[in-house]
Amino acid sequence: MARTQFPSEVAQWIGQLASLLHATCAWRLAPLLAGVLFAKGRRTVSSWLRAGGLGRDYQDYYYFLSVLGRNIKALAAALLRLALEVIDPGERLLFAIDDTPTKRYGPKVEGAGTHHNPTPGPAGQKFLYGHVWVTLSWLVRHARWGTIGLPLLAALYVRQVDMADIALLYRLKFQTKLEQAASLVEWLAGWLEYLGKTPWVVLDGAYAKRPFLKRALKAGAIVVSRLRKDAALRSVPVKLRPGQRRRGKPRIYGKERLSLAKRAGHARGWMWGTFMLYGTEVRTRYKTFLATYKPAGGLIRVVLTRDDNGWRAYFCTNPEATVAEILEAVADRAAIEQNFHDLKEVHGVGQQQLRNYWSNIGAYHLTLWLHTLIELWAWWKPKQAVVDRSGSPWDDVSRRPSHADRRNALRRQCLENEFQRDAAAPEFGPKIHRLWRRLLRFAA
Repeated sequence: MARTQFPSEVAQWIGQLASLLHATCAWRLAPLLAGVLFAKGRRTVSSWLRAGGLGRDYQDYYYFLSVLGRNIKALAAALLRLALEVIDPGERLLFAIDDTPTKRYGPKVEGAGTHHNPTPGPAGQKFLYGHVWVTLSWLVRHARWGTIGLPLLAALYVRQVDMADIALLYRLKFQTKLEQAASLVEWLAGWLEYLGKTPWVVLDGAYAKRPFLKRALKAGAIVVSRLRKDAALRSVPVKLRPGQRRRGKPRIYGKERLSLAKRAGHARGWMWGTFMLYGTEVRTRYKTFLATYKPAGGLIRVVLTRDDNGWRAYFCTNPEATVAEILEAVADRAAIEQNFHDLKEVHGVGQQQLRNYWSNIGAYHLTLWLHTLIELWAWWKPKQAVVDRSGSPWDDVSRRPSHADRRNALRRQCLENEFQRDAAAPEFGPKIHRLWRRLLRFAA
């Protein structure tokens, strides 16, 4: 078995995660992550094992994936604690939730089904067969590289018609995407209690519905999302004057219906503001007001924006939130979409083609956690240590390093550590060292 020399901090982080597993299999986490890191071509589990030199006991590693799948919440919580130690969380902890599909092949893949395809491509394929993952990521702003998403935990969505085959086998209960997203928020809020911080959760408008909002607000989270243009909003109820009494409970919702279209079409009330959106300062026209919304259980803050493409509406369940906090949270949500792109294009998520339910969950989370570990390792490193564009003079030198650049930098660091461990450096001349550096660039 090859022994990949991770940098000391990465090896320590992996050791902390492995300590939560049973001692008989915990040691398998580091070599398997090394295989995921160095795998090339089609990223099947077989390619992971070949890259890590783990082919002799391949059956045990396939079983280990199912062990990981059953312990994802404990390891994700430990990874979140590590991330909070490496990165200063600041005043606000912002998280994003969204779902993404991964293609599968074969009729006996447990948990797979026919789902809507969000990216039909040139073929215009409206549906695909595979898995859908409801994923939670921590969104953090890097001082030089903008907002970066750190994926932590996911839930495998299985349609109710496909649930009968595995419900009895694994004692699982059907959950909608809204219920799975609410469970992720409840898990998150429970682990953030020790910090005394309230999580902010930004998500697409498809999740901003009563089943999710009710549980998320009960867990203590603040939700930011897009608002339907025909949302049934009501005015804020009039407060009673001191000494004035009325029979029954105080009103939660006002009597007047509010029309977003009329508010957006009215010329009065619009203001201009400058906000940090998508990594740049943008001057935006906006309008904000308070309203009551039944799916959110009461008072919300609404923000309308207008540009050349029309107007859009957003809301926040914290009525005291500022316009900057709401609009910047909506813009930062793009980081989770970048996560899905990197996971599929860089790490090959969806190419593992496993059949077992828990093994699929373990394989998906293994790539999630490797993605986050790479970002944590590169977080405080200078740009020159992460990417060298001297060999590509046509490239934009000021462009921020991609996740693939950071992955390759970690590969090179691991190979350099292994070379320094196994080779007697004083015995080699400068020509051998130059040859070694060229091999490093070629291999990673």
